[in-house]
Amino acid sequence: METITKRDLVTKMSDKTGLTQSEVTLVMDTMLDTLVGELAKGNSVAIRNFGSFTVREVKGKIGRNPKKPEQMVEIPPRAVVKFKVGKGMKERVARILPMIQQST
Repeated sequence: METITKRDLVTKMSDKTGLTQSEVTLVMDTMLDTLVGELAKGNSVAIRNFGSFTVREVKGKIGRNPKKPEQMVEIPPRAVVKFKVGKGMKERVARILPMIQQST
């Protein structure tokens, strides 16, 4: 298994669509900026067969300083993004298990 970068995705999408790489990059950047902007407003984003992004609150808690374990540190509540895999992606990714087992 390899890591696919944004650049790799842009190249593949350009080859499939016939759009230039700069056009694909503009579309991808715009989509990601819009997605992040909506999440920053507290909205959920659902992409059919891919998944949904939601903003959740993580409650504050008391933690410990790793360098001084005796010292207690207050960790404030914060917002985090959660991703739930869509049915289409879940089914498609589930099929790669035999490929992963063969490569190890």
